[in-house]
Order: sequence, then structure tokens, then C-alpha cells
Amino acid sequence: MKRAKFIKPFRVERGKHFRLKDYDPGETLGLEAGKESAERLQKGIEEMAELQGRLYAQGRWGVLVILQAMDAAGKDGVVKHVMSGVNPQGCQVHAFKEPTPEELDHDFLWRANKCLPGCGYIGIFNRSYYEEVLVVRVHKEVLEKEHIPKSLITKHLWKERYEDINSFERHLARNGVVVRKFFLNLSKDEQKARFLDRLKEPEKNWKLSPADVRERGRWDDYMTAYEEMITHTATEHAPWYVVPADNKWFTRLVVAEVILDTLEKLKPEYPTLDAEQRKQLAAARAALAQEHRH
Repeated sequence: MKRAKFIKPFRVERGKHFRLKDYDPGETLGLEAGKESAERLQKGIEEMAELQGRLYAQGRWGVLVILQAMDAAGKDGVVKHVMSGVNPQGCQVHAFKEPTPEELDHDFLWRANKCLPGCGYIGIFNRSYYEEVLVVRVHKEVLEKEHIPKSLITKHLWKERYEDINSFERHLARNGVVVRKFFLNLSKDEQKARFLDRLKEPEKNWKLSPADVRERGRWDDYMTAYEEMITHTATEHAPWYVVPADNKWFTRLVVAEVILDTLEKLKPEYPTLDAEQRKQLAAARAALAQEHRH
């Protein structure tokens, strides 16, 4: 299958008519888990590693990958398996947890701003500033902890945050940071199965907390928040990819194809030397040869 077939069905760049119910968490495009899909993922990882090496050497573009999802959707697995071949020197992963007191003293984009990838780097946000229109929207008590003047907390707050995020991402795009956003679309039934799996296996117990199960009780509220978020923040320069997440192997394949496609379109190249630099290298080579003769 051509790469576009893995990407186009899940890409949302104009959210106006977006409906989450139109996206099947179990979709695999007719593919099955097995040798063919595993080989395609492995080949993609190898190609990604080569392109990332060029991106790092060229030092012009940055790539920001954002992963958002409900618990147990496979965010950690995507980071582990998709980025396995990439040189850690050129890749930065940030997991956003509950804000610290210092972070609560600043605007909601402040802590993300500090972690943006530099030129030549791939940055991965495991959760992100989008939590500010997800968990904060579902749990109003979280908003109360943020030091926002009460007069600014109006019925327009979420719309204003969407506008701020869109402006932020446009700013990044205009400054050489390519943003790619993934919502790992897990079904409620599959989440339950994964939770039960974590309870059955002692070595997986640490992955499940009572809070995860409590959050599941707000499933419908979260789905509404995700739908609104994608509707208002899917843009051409920072599209969302609503990736089916009920089959981990397929999730990883789609994410890898999108990142690979993104890197290919940047066409990164190793820097070429000008005449003066080549002259300096020739002098260095001659000096080393001379040293050998002595």
C-alpha cells in the first residue's frame, strides 16, 4: 500500500465537519497483524532514522509530535516502538503530568514553550498543552487551581484557548517547527480489556491506578472534549490524525507513516561544504598525513 493510504483517512486539517463517531477505533484498512505489517513498520523506522540523521545535521527544521489519548491507548508504546531506531541525541521526549506550583504561576502554554524542539530535533510531547482543554475542561476544580483572575473565566474560555493554541501553532510553523498531532482513538471496550489485563499481570499492576478507573467514568465528557478540541484546532499547518488505537500494531504503523511522510517532505540534506571549508579540510588532511610520517 502507498503511504498516503495510511495517512489520508485519518488526517483532519479542517475541523468544521469533524465528528468522532465517523472514526472507527478498530479500523485496520483490511490489514492483519503479522509479518507484512511488522516488516513495513521496521522498514519505516529504518528510513526515519536516516532522515532524522539528515534533519539533525542540517539543523534547520524542528518537528513536534504531540500524542493525546485516554489512558491505556498506547502513547508510551508508540514512543518506544516507533522511535526505537532514531538517534536519542536528536530526539527529545517530554511527558506532561500535573502542573507544578511554578507552572501554575504562568500561562498555560509556558511549560510547553520551554520544551519545544530546537532546529534539527524531533520533539515528542506525551500529553501536552491540550490537557488544558481536556482534563481542565472535564474537571472544573483543576481550573480553580490555576491562578487566572476570576473575571477572565467566562463562558468563552475554551474558545479563547483554542484561539491561543491555533496562534501558537501558527507561530511555530512560521518559525520552522512542523507540528503533527495524534489522537489515539481507543474504544471504551478495548480500554476495559487493557485495564483488566493490567490487573491480571503483576508486572503490569503499576500501570493502573484507581484514578484511571475514575476517569473512565467521565468517558462521555472526555469524548465531547476531544471532539470539540479537534473541531477547533485542526488546521492545515498543524493537522490532527485520529489514529485507530484498538490494535496497537496498526496504531504504531500509522504514526510511523505520518512522521516518515513529514520528514520526507522536509527533504533534509547533509550540509555541503563551500570552497573555503574544503580547503581547510584539505589542510587538516595534509597535517594528519605529515604527523603520521614523523
